[in-house]
Amino acid sequence: MFDKKIEQMLDRYQLHTVHDHENALKEIIQEIVLLGLWRSKFYEKAVLYGGSALRILHELDRFSEDLDFSLIQPEKAFNIKKYLDAVKSELELWGFEVHAEEIDKKNKSTIDSAFIKANTLIRLLKIDSNLKTHKNALMKIKLEIDQEPAIGFTSDLKYHLHPIPFTIKTMTLPSLFAGKMHALLCRTIRTNIKGRDWYDLIWFVKNNIPCDLHYLKNKMVQTGHIDLSEVLTKGKLVKLISKKTNEIDFSLAKNDVEPFLKTSGQKDELSLWSDAFFNDYLIQEIDVLVNN
Repeated sequence: MFDKKIEQMLDRYQLHTVHDHENALKEIIQEIVLLGLWRSKFYEKAVLYGGSALRILHELDRFSEDLDFSLIQPEKAFNIKKYLDAVKSELELWGFEVHAEEIDKKNKSTIDSAFIKANTLIRLLKIDSNLKTHKNALMKIKLEIDQEPAIGFTSDLKYHLHPIPFTIKTMTLPSLFAGKMHALLCRTIRTNIKGRDWYDLIWFVKNNIPCDLHYLKNKMVQTGHIDLSEVLTKGKLVKLISKKTNEIDFSLAKNDVEPFLKTSGQKDELSLWSDAFFNDYLIQEIDVLVNN
């Protein structure tokens, strides 16, 4: 039963390269992780956000590596460890031999993290599949939970059908856009250029999603990037994102996002990426979408 369902899930993908196969299998593992969290009532405490929320729940046309969550209410004592057993059991139920481990905090981080690791070759030996992976490929999925979230985001309950119907609590799209904008504005550029964030920015604009300025300001206040007394207007945001585009090496940004794209057509779109594209066109579109 479970092997057949996994095969049905794989049928959703166009698989050509080894990278395509590994991305598809990783996403299936992510969906089963989300199911295990649902069974353990995790979404009573937390919401899914970030690239995986866009990919799995809103059909973003790129793959995503990690599963990012935010607690609904701050809880310094929150520990992901109590949910890892449920996730591990769920994955094993579907035939994946996995290892789940919490990541020790090295500082006073408000992020609780864990890894789920699955050996794909073990999995492939169990099913009659044409899947291809690199030798000794290991699927590694990181879970991160913000224990002290900024206030002000809005949430929604979304149905998901794979591998079976269940529900996932997630941020609404305007809050997701605000979170993505915070990553674009506040991430350290020199050491961490994320082309995936810029790709997602285009997706929000293309889909006419408004950005929640109230939640974005709260996040920027929390991380020290704006004073509480400042007013975050649409005009100020446009200036900030325009300034940030001038700091980006878009050749590095393209290299970051390309492995997560599915088709050559998507990769061709990256040829448009430049200061002119983001400043002369995209930012003008953001100006229209932002909520005051």
